[in-house]
Amino acid sequence: MPDHAPSSGPTLRKSLGVLDGVAIAASSTAATTSIGIGLGVTAGVVGLHLPAIMLLAFLPVLGIAGAYSRLNRVEPNAGNGYVWVGRSLSPWLGFMVGWVNIVATVAFLAYTTAVTGSALIQLAGDAGVHRLGGLTLDPGSTAQTTAIGILVLVAVTLTAVTGVRTAARLQGGLLVFEYVVLLGFCGYGIVTGPHPFSLSWFDPFAIPTPTTLAQGMLLSVFCYWGFESAFSVSEEVRDPRDASRAGLTTLVTMLVLFLIGSVAFQRVLSEQELAGHGAEGLAFFGDRLASMPLAALPLVALMFSAVASLQAGVIPTARSMFAMSRDRTLGPVWSKVSPRYGTPAAGTVLIGAVAAGVAALALAIPRLADMIMATVSAVGIVVALSYALTALAAAVRFRALLREDWRQGVRAVVLPTLSALALLGLGGYLGWSFYTSTDHFALRADNGWFLLSTPVVMIASGFVAAAWAKWVRKSPYFRTGTGTDADAPQLLVTSR
Repeated sequence: MPDHAPSSGPTLRKSLGVLDGVAIAASSTAATTSIGIGLGVTAGVVGLHLPAIMLLAFLPVLGIAGAYSRLNRVEPNAGNGYVWVGRSLSPWLGFMVGWVNIVATVAFLAYTTAVTGSALIQLAGDAGVHRLGGLTLDPGSTAQTTAIGILVLVAVTLTAVTGVRTAARLQGGLLVFEYVVLLGFCGYGIVTGPHPFSLSWFDPFAIPTPTTLAQGMLLSVFCYWGFESAFSVSEEVRDPRDASRAGLTTLVTMLVLFLIGSVAFQRVLSEQELAGHGAEGLAFFGDRLASMPLAALPLVALMFSAVASLQAGVIPTARSMFAMSRDRTLGPVWSKVSPRYGTPAAGTVLIGAVAAGVAALALAIPRLADMIMATVSAVGIVVALSYALTALAAAVRFRALLREDWRQGVRAVVLPTLSALALLGLGGYLGWSFYTSTDHFALRADNGWFLLSTPVVMIASGFVAAAWAKWVRKSPYFRTGTGTDADAPQLLVTSR
């Protein structure tokens, strides 16, 4: 039970089990999308050291996952890091964690919207459809991919309104197909790939520069990002421990899939091919291993992964804003619960609308590959900040364990602290390298000031929103740092 005094507020329907949480977290992490696109982006930075960087990034993220799990056991809350950091460190930092997670997810939804559209255009091309009306279809065009992807975003947002259990069932089916295709093609690629296997792929000391290591680590952290979605629905699971099991299960599953995928890609594709195909990387991988129609299966899996991650991105973000709204740090519309579905329906629709708007703004970057690079770099920095603050909150909250039980203290305090310091150091170093890499601003994915400006704007806007919540909304959260107790009131509706 939570170890703080309860306060009343609206609640969500409890209807999920551990497998539902795994489906939501795994869809949010989007292994197929991360392998199909993220590996190519990361290879453009670290070259043929994808297995090494995935293993290295897993270590601090595992420490973060342990912090999430322990905090969730004592205080399950849809706001998770927002509530935990506000209580243990500072309400301002807690709000910042909630805010950067929201804006990072909106940016992720915008980029995934374009990825979904790109996959659909590529599938149309495989089916022989290369023109629509008088328009030549181009899977690399941000304008075309965004327009099609927004239509998909609208559909999955409406599905998410009906409840997380419905969404979890849909995502469970999509995941089964994705993983069967992914493991089948990657397994075949590992066995038959023309490029020889090398142990140097797993050697982190072979990564050439500290800047390369830092950027590769944060890109890999971005690939793991999403496992904590299981904790965002902790108020809707029947047992809060199920959320912890789901988060940790998802994280370990992602590690295995990323290692298999990275080895398979490097066995089949050259370094230049890995780095040069962007959003079309998985389709190119499939073409190298099979002929049509089998070669289209990885692309179908990518499309399913992108669709599922769109929906999985909408769901936890709406829950985080629900938790912040009932504390009056955000407006009341975000905490309105649908009496029919038991979900924050209005907030879910609004999140989808905001993400669609941001996706439209991304049209300022005409090439899809450039938009992906800019988004992933920015989100990697702010996610590292959010994870680090949450881990430090766990270390502060459970610091007494160092005196009571040193083994528990190491797991609850030392490991989260080391993970937090590693991520803060990586983020700070990468930000500094962006700043010193150029002397002018340009709207290009290879311009350091542009890459740095995006996370800076995300963080700075959080302080503005926090000031508004404190002095205009007069939220009690900024006096106590304590969020609304998820278990205080009775459920509004009965689980069906």
